[in-house]
Formats: sequence, structure tokens, C-alpha cells
Amino acid sequence: MIPMKIALAQYNFVIGDFEHNTNVIRLAIKNAKSAGAELVVFAELALTGYPPRDFLEFDDFIQKSEVAMHSLAAECEGIAAIIGGPTRNLTGGGKPLFNSAWFLSNGKVTKLFHKSLLPNYDVFDEYRYFEPAIDFDVVELNGKKLAVTVCEDIWNVDEIPMYKRFPLDEVKTLNPEIIINISASPFHYNQGKLRRNVLRETALKYGLPVIYVNHVGAQTELIFDGDSMACDSGGNIRESLPLFTEALKIVEIDQSWYNNNPAAAIEIDEESRDIALIHDALVMGIRDYFGKMGFKKAILGLSGGIDSAVTLALAAEALGHQNVRGVMLPSGFSSQHSIDDAVALAENLDCPHDLIPIAEAFKAFENTLDPLFNGLPFGLTEENLQARTRAVILMAMSNKFGYILLNTSNKSEAAVGYGTLYGDMCGGISVLGDVYKTDVFRLARYINRDREIIPVNSITKPPSAELRPDQKDSDSLPEYDLLDKILFQYIEKRKGPRELEAMGYNGELVKRVLNMVNSNEWKRYQTPPILRVSPKAFGMGRRVPIVGKYIG
Repeated sequence: MIPMKIALAQYNFVIGDFEHNTNVIRLAIKNAKSAGAELVVFAELALTGYPPRDFLEFDDFIQKSEVAMHSLAAECEGIAAIIGGPTRNLTGGGKPLFNSAWFLSNGKVTKLFHKSLLPNYDVFDEYRYFEPAIDFDVVELNGKKLAVTVCEDIWNVDEIPMYKRFPLDEVKTLNPEIIINISASPFHYNQGKLRRNVLRETALKYGLPVIYVNHVGAQTELIFDGDSMACDSGGNIRESLPLFTEALKIVEIDQSWYNNNPAAAIEIDEESRDIALIHDALVMGIRDYFGKMGFKKAILGLSGGIDSAVTLALAAEALGHQNVRGVMLPSGFSSQHSIDDAVALAENLDCPHDLIPIAEAFKAFENTLDPLFNGLPFGLTEENLQARTRAVILMAMSNKFGYILLNTSNKSEAAVGYGTLYGDMCGGISVLGDVYKTDVFRLARYINRDREIIPVNSITKPPSAELRPDQKDSDSLPEYDLLDKILFQYIEKRKGPRELEAMGYNGELVKRVLNMVNSNEWKRYQTPPILRVSPKAFGMGRRVPIVGKYIG
């Protein structure tokens, strides 16, 4: 068998920036050709960036994509390329577009492969824009027949019974020799294991090597970890590209990639969460949100607690320590040790920081409201007023100095509404909104793996909002170890109250927690975008009614 050299091109694209994306692709084609590759493969919708969403409804957007794609075809002399991009549906029926893999060779567009299995779950909504393919084919390059598929088109058909025709089953009759899959597969903490099992099952089912190319980089909430790879006919990973990093790698497919012993299936513990991966994903999420929006500097409130400490550490790594400003905003209820912990953290990270007591501003609000509140006891209103006073100051600094405010709320707090709307729930991006409180502690320990960055006291002291005397989170919430387990089963695993009780959780506690989750959907709806690191994050992937009574 004559070997074939295929370049896997894993790059960070910007949605709608055709000039940037075209330049990245053009340079990769040139470099792959210089390295002797016969074919270079890019990710799903690489040219537009993924997901382009309603940009796809603009004719001008599609025209620009088409012009850019044809300009790239001219670069493909002596090398072929597979690039993801939209194509118009000219069949006269159905949705106006296909989600396609463009095959470019000999200076022109040689063939188009359209995606068949369009996802319509969690963060995906491709049926909104695309028509599924009904015709399947292969393409021949240098004497090799290639089966070209787009993302879900390599799924196991047994797992998606709604589909009557499975692309690779149809293509198999045409005797392809290599399967190539271009993908847009967002990161979550178990996605890498799931991918490997999908590739293993595909390779074993069809007895062919599989080339898989994914995006890398963050697009608002969605984080793409790359993890592009090539496996032999037994599903053994022969080559893989680094996580969270752009890369171009050439693999040589020869006879040794066929008739291989089967790789072992990967066991997946769905409750396990690799904290190092979550850390790296969040750093990339922050960096790309700022970089792609043209922002450079971040600001956040530092309380001396664990959430703001972890957020500052992640942001400093993503943006550079001098570009992240921490502001301590103590009230009359803030403890001195919390102020000291916040100062120590900022100094450990060499981040600019300020101390701005809010007592005077808070008192001014109290005086303004006194004619209405006179005689009424101090309570939740006054606690929230402190949080909103802090938000006013932080947003004023953001406006004056060009900072973007980072939200520091974690997933546990967001789930049960333990936060102040227009107060500590403010921000341009939510860094920890998909990280449970117990995992925030794990992140803190990971950040401290080589030296103490986050003061130990911030990790070991009982969590507190410090909005009233001797306040602790446990005054209002179950202990986080227990709360997070219930939240995980309800949110990620979609277990209802009866199922949770059957698992051994106290019925009254379950009812209380689930009521808190559902009654606070209106607050979460108004929060900033949340960096997604789990299979089920708040935001675009979890759509439940704001007004509703159902709890399972």
C-alpha cells in the first residue's frame, strides 16, 4: 500500500472574521505542503468559526464565506484541503444551507460533503439553519478513496435511532480506505474520553483508520480543547494534537494502520472531574473572551474568600498579572482577616489592587431610604444593598478605566440563587458559573500546587458573604459537600425528586434544594455568559421555563 501523508490542522478561529480565518488557513496549507502533506484537514465550519449562529441568516455572511473559500481553493495546487464551511441548498426545498466539508484540489472546489446528523440538543441548534444531507459519496485522492464526514456523522447509529440512514453505512459500500471527520466538539471534563470511545467504535465497526480534527479556542461560553487525533483500524490512537493549543501535525497512513488489535474501551466515571483540565479550559476561556472582543484588562471584587481568589488567579494567568485589578470593598461586617487574605493574594500574584471601604456609600443609601424604611429591621434588603453598592463602584471603575468586570459566582450559588442580582451577580463573563463550590476548592489547591498563591486561610475558613454579623453560607444553605451532590444529580443527570430520594437523599432536603433551583431561574437568566466546563451548564445549553412549577 502506498502511504498517504495527511496534515491535521487544529486552529483557533474567530467567528465571522473571514480575513483572519482565511490567513490562518492559507498559512497552514502552505506549511503542510512544504512538509510534504498530500492533504490538510481543518475543522467543521472552520472558515466561519463555530458556532456562527444567526450570522448564517445574513446573505452577505454566506457570500463572504463563499468568496473566501474559492480564494483558498486557488492555494490548493500540489496539495488538497478539507475545510468546513456553509453551502447553499439549491435543491429547492428545506433549510437554505448545508453544513459542509469542502474538498479543494487542483486549484478549485472539487467536491462537497454535507452533514447528515444535525445535533439539536444542549448547546447545539443546527436544525435552525441547516438541511441534513441525503446523498453520500467518497472522494479519491492520489489513488485513495476517502470517506469525509462532519462531526456527528461518525456517531453510533444505535445511539440515535431517530436517524434512518447512517452516512458511513452508505459510504461503506463504496469501499473507502480512510475515514476523515471534521468536528466542532466543545470541551467538558469528560468529553475527551467520550471522543476516544466514539473514534474507537467507528474504526472497529468499519475496519478503517479515522482522522479527526477539532477546533481549539473559546467562543464566548463554548470552549474547544482541540484534541484532534488519528487512530488505526483497531481504534488505537496513533497520533494526537495537544489540548488547548494550536497545532499542525502530519500523520502518515500506511499498511500498519490496518487490521489492528482492538483498543480497549475507556471507562467513564461521569462524576469524576479532572481539575487540571477545568483549570486550563477556564484560562483559555478568559483569554479568548478578552482577546477576541478586543479587551485587555479585567477588574473584580476581592473579598478574601475562595471564589474571588480563584477567579483572580485564573485571570492573572490568562491576561497577565498587571492587567487584572482586584478591589477590596469592605463593609462594616468584613473581617480583618478577609481583608488581609485579599491583600496577600494580590501581592502573591503581583496584581494591582485597591482598598475602598463602602461604609460611607452604604450609609448614604440607608439615609436616602430612611423615610421609607424607618423603623423596619435590618435584613436581606440591607445585605443586598451592600452587594449592589460594591457593584456600583466596580462598574464605575470599569467605565472610567476600561476594565471588564469578572463575575465570581460559582455554580452552587447560581443554582440556588445565593447571590444578589445587580450586585455580586454583575459582570461581563462568569468565570466559575459552571464550577461547583467543592470544585472551586479543588481548583484553589491545584493553583497552589507549586507555591502558595491563594492564602491557605481563604481555603480553610468557612465560606461567608460577610453581609451581617457572624454570617456563614451554611446558615442559609446545606453544607456544600451535600448540596453539590444533589445539584449534580438534578442538573447534570436530570434526576427528579423521587429518584433522588431513592438514592438516599432526605426528601425534605431534596424538595428544598430543587425549589431553590427552579425559583431562581429568573435571576440566572440575567447573569453574564458562563464559561462551560460541564456537560450541562447554565445558559444556552439548559433551557427551562422561568415561570414554571415542575421539579422533576
